[in-house]
Amino acid sequence: MEQAFPIIIGAISLIVGALAGRFLFAKNTKKQVEDAEHQAQTILKEAELRAETVKKEKQLEAKERFVQLKSEHEKEVNERNRKVGEAENRIKQKEISINQKEAGLDKQSKDNDVIKDNLNRQIELVNLKRTELEKHQEEHIRRLEKIAGLSAEEAKSQLIESLKQEAHSQALGLQQDIIEEAKLKANKEARKIVIQSIQRTAAEVTIENTVTVFNLETDEIKGQIIGREGRNIRAIEAATGVDLIVDDTPEAIILSSFDPLRREIARLSLQRLVADGRIHPARIEEVVEKTRRQLEEQVMEIGERTVIEMGIHGLHKELVRIVGKMRFRSSYGQNLLMHSRETANLCGIMAAELGMNPKLAKRAGLLHDIGKVPDEETELSHALLGAKLAEKYGENPAVVNAIGAHHDEMEMQYVISPIIQACDAISGARPGARREIMQQYLQRIKDLENLAMAYQGVEKAYAIQAGRELRVIVEAEKVTDGDSDKLSFEIAQKIQTEMTYPGQIKVTVIREKRAVNVAR
Repeated sequence: MEQAFPIIIGAISLIVGALAGRFLFAKNTKKQVEDAEHQAQTILKEAELRAETVKKEKQLEAKERFVQLKSEHEKEVNERNRKVGEAENRIKQKEISINQKEAGLDKQSKDNDVIKDNLNRQIELVNLKRTELEKHQEEHIRRLEKIAGLSAEEAKSQLIESLKQEAHSQALGLQQDIIEEAKLKANKEARKIVIQSIQRTAAEVTIENTVTVFNLETDEIKGQIIGREGRNIRAIEAATGVDLIVDDTPEAIILSSFDPLRREIARLSLQRLVADGRIHPARIEEVVEKTRRQLEEQVMEIGERTVIEMGIHGLHKELVRIVGKMRFRSSYGQNLLMHSRETANLCGIMAAELGMNPKLAKRAGLLHDIGKVPDEETELSHALLGAKLAEKYGENPAVVNAIGAHHDEMEMQYVISPIIQACDAISGARPGARREIMQQYLQRIKDLENLAMAYQGVEKAYAIQAGRELRVIVEAEKVTDGDSDKLSFEIAQKIQTEMTYPGQIKVTVIREKRAVNVAR
């Protein structure tokens, strides 16, 4: 019993604590609910106040926006009304102007009718007077026929024949005078422009040969270059395409080839082989191939440097390479790149003097001979091939035409084409620029003399001053003084149309009459 009593007391205490805790929890919960309700009411009141404020602000903004839109609308309507009013005024003014013009046209039409009537009356009077004049003229002709004993047709034919002969001789003399005067003026102006262009261009004498001399330190190296039974020299000739001439010339080997590019490859290859000391066929092929690649790079560098120095932009890479390749080509002994640079400078100066595009002319001048350095052989002439290459790589049509027409193998369609042709001739014909083959020179002299001898009455013909003047001696009995002028003119025209020659040729016809008697 004593043991059960504490347990009962503990149970009662537990129950009483639980009831007390529950009461306290219920009381706290009720207080929290009341606080939450109070806080909720406060938030609702604040929300209502804020909503009312926002509502009023939005209403004010809406009213202001409405007023603004209304003002803009009214302004737009006013502006539209103003434009409509201005358009109506313009239309009214046009109507007034049209009405005035119609009135003026009506007045002018009436004036024209009056003038037309006056002209018709005058025409009638003129026709009457013409009829009377014709009658008088017929009567006058009948009187003249009776006096002269010739009909009008016979007199007319005689008069026409005499006038025709006189007019022909006078026309020939006048034609000669006009041509001479035009030539003097044209030659003077052309000479002025050409001389100014040449004076402003610094030109070098650029003669090149077909052989290159490779100098050696000692003659012992010749044996190494020749090799056992000549195998090394055969390998060099096969790899480079150049003939090696080893003779008694001390400390020198001659490289012979018409292709300067091959000669340069052979020279550089020999220089490297001699410096290295290892000369055998395998090494020769390796060095030649390496030299060829390096020379291709050098060709590209030369082309790029040339176009930069000339101020030519936008040139295709392949054309740049061809320009660099011209450095190792020659034409009649004249270095092709130097000739092209000189021609380009002359073209630029001459085009500027004539008021044309100097950059386009300089571009065409630099590229005019690119057909002389093709990668593959072709049957086309260098001018047509150059035009084809320029067109292929997107050059201006004027440049293409100038390249193809600089030897008259294409029709000249642009103004710069004759400039390119003239500057090419200037660069090639200047003293020291080119070597002319003696056989061609003699043939040209002979052709000049034969051309003059083909005319009737020509006794002798001599080409003098290196073919720049043709002296023609005629028989005095067969050729008159008037015929001499005509003959000189015709020979000059025939030379100009049928022959190719540098510079100009002066034709002098000599006719003399000698009376000889002997006093005994």
